[in-house]
Amino acid sequence: MRHQPVPEDKFSFGLWTVGWQGRDPFGDATRPALDPVETVHRLAGLGAYGVTFHDDDLIPFGSGGRAREAAVARFRKALDATGLVVPMVTTNLFTHPVFKDGGFTSNDRGIRRYALRKTIRTLDLAAELGARTYVAWGGREGAESGAAKDVRAALDRMKEAFDLLGQYVVEQGLDLRFAIEPKPNEPRGDILLPTVGHALAFIGRLERPELYGVNPEVGHEQMAGLNVPHGIAQALWSGKLFHIDLNGQSGLKYDQDLRFGAGDLRSAFWLVDLLETAGYGGPRHFDFKPPRTEDLDGVWASAAGCMRNYLVLKERAAAFRADPAVQDALRAARLDELARPTAEDGLAGLLADRTAYETFDAGAAAARGMAFEQLDQLALDHLLGAR
Repeated sequence: MRHQPVPEDKFSFGLWTVGWQGRDPFGDATRPALDPVETVHRLAGLGAYGVTFHDDDLIPFGSGGRAREAAVARFRKALDATGLVVPMVTTNLFTHPVFKDGGFTSNDRGIRRYALRKTIRTLDLAAELGARTYVAWGGREGAESGAAKDVRAALDRMKEAFDLLGQYVVEQGLDLRFAIEPKPNEPRGDILLPTVGHALAFIGRLERPELYGVNPEVGHEQMAGLNVPHGIAQALWSGKLFHIDLNGQSGLKYDQDLRFGAGDLRSAFWLVDLLETAGYGGPRHFDFKPPRTEDLDGVWASAAGCMRNYLVLKERAAAFRADPAVQDALRAARLDELARPTAEDGLAGLLADRTAYETFDAGAAAARGMAFEQLDQLALDHLLGAR
């Protein structure tokens, strides 16, 4: 199987990923800034399909109309020359000091109104460039101290913001839908809508829930100590996986944003297996940061590694599913029974069935092994290339 990416793989990268200059809370930049036009050409050369951005990645904060138009025109020319598409756009509501207490949930009403107008301008830009998804990450929507934020009121303001944005999209006839990106902490001590489950519950309260889904990130779910494939599976089960951010993470640390496949490789294997077998058709978007130890050559090697690792894991997962020994092990583990309804005979049939309780041999059922270890070892063998 090939390991060289092609546009049909739908691999995409954010300008802020390969463009990260290596700054962290303890160190200055180790790399020069990248021109978005150069990024487009380099990603196309690596076999990527798409490029995404925050508004401020493409158009520096505070730019006037002419500067904005010029930046967009240069970017569009690069897209046309390379064939790259823009599948997703988002808004930076976290870098400028004005957003130090958030955008949509800032205690300052004027800042909330400014954040909404800034976002609406980005929605227009997204539509102009053909994006179909708008990702919303509330990186500053949170608190460090209990009295500083009335969380119920903050959720009211969050709902108000998304309802207004949904109204704008509908009234303007924009072909856009929203993907909420959960994260438990960093840079705020506690961020609102911290996990996939929180975001799904929130979406159910919105006026147009059909417009909203989630954009889970591998590292963000792991930062909360959660099982990433399980969270993605629930998003798929809910019909709400509108976009996904792929990267690597080593457990309960700060947000590492390692290249995809680094960190928890087993979790990455099961995630690729899930996305490929569930028929997810959206972009495979890499939200990673090349380590600050790397020069620009290392940046592009890291980006290429993200795509290669996904393709290798896709190959390994397909071999696992096609292995006759695995299929036997799946039956031994009773996966076929899990897919069968527990009570297709309905409540009346369940209550009338004496074998369901009165004559059920709980001791015999308890004594049967589940054969999970054999199944898991087969998966590990395939992941390691031992089968």
